[in-house]
Amino acid sequence: MSVESRSPTRLALRRFRRNGRAMACLVLLAVVGLSTLVVPWVSPHDFRVQALEDAKTAPSARYWMGTDTNGRDLMVRSFMGGRVSFAVGLLATGVSVLIGVAYGAVAGFLRGRVDAVMMRFVDVLYGLPHIFLVILAMDYFGRSFIVVFAALGAFSWMTTARIVRGQVLSLREKEFVEAARALGAPGGTLVVRHMIPNVLGPVVVYATLTVPSVMLQEAFLSFLGLGISEPFTSWGVLINEGANVLNPVRVYWWLIVFPGGLLAATLFCLNAVGDGLRDAFDVQQR
Repeated sequence: MSVESRSPTRLALRRFRRNGRAMACLVLLAVVGLSTLVVPWVSPHDFRVQALEDAKTAPSARYWMGTDTNGRDLMVRSFMGGRVSFAVGLLATGVSVLIGVAYGAVAGFLRGRVDAVMMRFVDVLYGLPHIFLVILAMDYFGRSFIVVFAALGAFSWMTTARIVRGQVLSLREKEFVEAARALGAPGGTLVVRHMIPNVLGPVVVYATLTVPSVMLQEAFLSFLGLGISEPFTSWGVLINEGANVLNPVRVYWWLIVFPGGLLAATLFCLNAVGDGLRDAFDVQQR
């Protein structure tokens, strides 16, 4: 067996591939993600065109998922909303990872009083209701797409910072770091070239669990009417629109079932993939 095949990353990926549930969820995620890109382009219905005469039409051969309150094809709108939900989840997670990795690496490398002050600041942020801070930021800066993912990412980095800080504290005393320090490598080089690359494994695993959390928060905000606004839509917006027309006389079930089902399936699969990656990289369990 070659040395390359024994690398921890390859062994972890091999364990992940043997996880049937995680692999099945990964395939389903790929299908949903590809559908959000393809369906709006190949569908004969334009999601921007309103046909009030077809408003709230039940699923049929013409409209596979029915229509919304303005007569727009719900299937196209659902997959367009999936684009926004995925984009918010991925971009906000990217913002969270960038802030958390930088903050945690600096705190772990400097140690001492600087580390103590920086971690106490993290503790203070943990004690604040960050969803309330997100709402305040959106109220001040507006409800644009950029503000939504930037605000969600800006208040979701604390756990990443703690993970990176702990890893850097451990790596700081390793032989390869001591060797680089003995050769005269400056502190910035030690952090960027020698420490951060060695903490990316746990960071990637946690990031896969952050994406569904952020998507759920965005859906919650949009359901309350505080998130994504026109001309964009998301699964949370669609669920909110469906909930607004619920009544005991006529239940327009498709307005909630289809976007809600896509959101629930996506969140379940993302969590399953994240759990699979965590189990694969957790060598202490092997």
